[in-house]
Amino acid sequence: MVSPEALWWKPLHRYEKTWLIVGLVFCVFLTAMMPLWFVLGRQNVPTTTYRVDPLQYAVFVTRWAEANKVDTLNNIPVVAPAPGSDVYLLGRQWQWYPILKLQKGQTYRLHLSSQDIQHGFSLQPTNLNLQILPGYEYVATITPTTAGEFAVICNEFCAIGHHLMVGKIIVTE
Repeated sequence: MVSPEALWWKPLHRYEKTWLIVGLVFCVFLTAMMPLWFVLGRQNVPTTTYRVDPLQYAVFVTRWAEANKVDTLNNIPVVAPAPGSDVYLLGRQWQWYPILKLQKGQTYRLHLSSQDIQHGFSLQPTNLNLQILPGYEYVATITPTTAGEFAVICNEFCAIGHHLMVGKIIVTE
């Protein structure tokens, strides 16, 4: 058996050194930009998070939906809460419950949680995305600026019926 030479690796070529330095500088630049993107970019939805019991939250949302129900669509209650109030949405396999009917220009506190497993809240065609976990209640302050019907899509795979998990938020004038 022969031991390797003292310099068994080849020294870096000038071009390799240049690209290594460019990559390192770019990584340092992106790392420094993350706090600026957070503060100045407004990409992150300001939410408050609370610990909740998933079953108690589900019971609460069901009672709240029945108390504020104005209609039904495919056996799911359509809820029209008072402007400026708290609104609740529950993710469960394979449904967003209930359907929310909000007023354009009014501010609401949107409470989101999951009853069973991880779900992704994606409001389409806007770009509002949140990860929803059981045991946590996420509260985001929202003000609808456009009237119409918006789809709530689950963008985290939540088992075999994932493709069916579509909810609705209706915004009226």
